Amino acid sequence: MLVNHKFIAFETIVIKEVRRFSRIWVQTLVPPAITIGLYFVIFGNLVGRRIGEMGGFQYMEFIVPGLIMMSVIQNSYSNVVSSFFSHKFQRSVEELLVSPVPNYIILTGFVAGGMARGLAVGMIVTTMSLFFADLHIENPLITVAVVLMTSIVFSLAGFINAVFANNFDDISIIPTFVLTPLIYLGGVFYSIQLLPPFWQLVSAINPIFYMVNAFRYGILGSSDVDVYWAFLILAVFIAVLYSGCIWMLRHSTGIRA
Repeated sequence: MLVNHKFIAFETIVIKEVRRFSRIWVQTLVPPAITIGLYFVIFGNLVGRRIGEMGGFQYMEFIVPGLIMMSVIQNSYSNVVSSFFSHKFQRSVEELLVSPVPNYIILTGFVAGGMARGLAVGMIVTTMSLFFADLHIENPLITVAVVLMTSIVFSLAGFINAVFANNFDDISIIPTFVLTPLIYLGGVFYSIQLLPPFWQLVSAINPIFYMVNAFRYGILGSSDVDVYWAFLILAVFIAVLYSGCIWMLRHSTGIRA
């Protein structure tokens, strides 16, 4: 009976989260797809023709995995940060905290909702990419594992942002000033081999760089980093962020008014 109670609570949170972004799909699913489509046209077709090859692949083929990963990262993060902050702002999160639902069920439900939106947009972008590049997934298991783990990482990160945010402006600071620069410096549009030694070192301390390259390895079979290091970094981030989120659900004054 207890297991059933937990499953019902988890299922309810996930369904609510999925309905939340799917009900306004014109605002949550279409704009990211249009934005990435512009990247395909401008960077892939127009600029890519002048660049030629990158890392042994046509430039369009090279950037597709990075653009897919970028869409997954941004949407996994934004769904959780906006959803949980809305619950906190409306004080409805207090009802969850006083209910007999365990904290890990609450957290997992919100993370699953973020993953659902991130992966949905990722699938849309992947489908769009087929009109621009001839993709053949070299390592399906690695591809799926990397995208799932990355979506979990940034869903958890969005949860932390929502906990510390005091107003709606605060939920846009991290995506604008931290997340976006890390993505653009994460090897989405270039190979690290083109960079001077200093910027190669800077890229090496950017966790998104490992995620993008591991995903590129799964699709193209080529990467600038050791894929095992990428999985290790993803596993460490998941463990640390998950533990931090659980601790904040129990103790943070940012949640309990």
